[in-house]
Amino acid sequence: MPLWDSLAGLEFRIDDYGLQRRELVTPSGWRRVTTTVVLEGDGESGEGEDVTYTAEDHDRFPADAPLAGLWTLDDFSRRLDELELWLEEPGMHASRDYRRWAFESAALDLGLRRAGRSLAELVGRAYAPVRFVASTRSEIEPYLELNPELEFKLDVQEDWDGERMAQLAAYDRVRVVDLKAYYRGTTVDLVPDPELYRAVVEAFPGVVIEDPWLEDGCREALHGAEERLSFDAPVHSLADLDGLPLAPHWLNVKPSRFGTVRKLLACMEACEQRGIRMYGGGQSELGCGRRQIQRLASVFYSDEPNDVAPSEYNAGPARPGLATSPLPPPEGVGF
Repeated sequence: MPLWDSLAGLEFRIDDYGLQRRELVTPSGWRRVTTTVVLEGDGESGEGEDVTYTAEDHDRFPADAPLAGLWTLDDFSRRLDELELWLEEPGMHASRDYRRWAFESAALDLGLRRAGRSLAELVGRAYAPVRFVASTRSEIEPYLELNPELEFKLDVQEDWDGERMAQLAAYDRVRVVDLKAYYRGTTVDLVPDPELYRAVVEAFPGVVIEDPWLEDGCREALHGAEERLSFDAPVHSLADLDGLPLAPHWLNVKPSRFGTVRKLLACMEACEQRGIRMYGGGQSELGCGRRQIQRLASVFYSDEPNDVAPSEYNAGPARPGLATSPLPPPEGVGF
């Protein structure tokens, strides 16, 4: 049975919904804000998190959308197609998907709880321990001093020279390097540079290379590493995956990028059929969203280099007591 068909008929009632705002100032000084949508009905509640990056956009969140009624997950998603969830145009276009996902994932959670089922049960699979990597822009040495087995996903930095790359590679703990080529106007932009790309390919053999630019001589600089290329930011649908200039061997799955459960599952199913390896991606979630991306990883790609480390990794520097990989299989019903 197609994945979406196994979930589309989930039934639930919505009597009302509430909003929970969370804030965290990260070690870099970034003020992270997210909003959790809490759907209430029949004594159950389902949660979904809006991970929109622009803090000010969380000040304008609809608190009275007409959502009350008895729904299936499919009917509820179609209802959301008819509603405007933004009181003003968001600061980033991708935020429209992020907010839509908050309502969709809350509905999935509510439907599963009403049915007394887990995501794994309903799609006919089992939860497995989740391998995770730590994603950081800080020095990795303090983490390795505390946990020599920790694996990493690192953003490539403009000031990485050959010596620093060789040092990082020598630890043999880096599993993904992110070239951030599709970000514009953010604090993590990295201008595509064929020479830097060539140096990364040579310094990190076997490591997954995420979000490379494929024009202006960059594709040629990646020669020999085609089977290690992965994409994230450009992919919000199966059509986006099909529209990439090359067929990727890897995909970073961030469910909120897809907006709807249906679009997410269609892309994941296509990846499985085509042999595209998937791994989970995080977006500095502060609430239920982190748990949900861990559950997706547990069901669909548990043994890949998942960027789904517990949120405590985002809340401060390397320190004793941080969770170690793998995470135990999730328990209980819901999403």
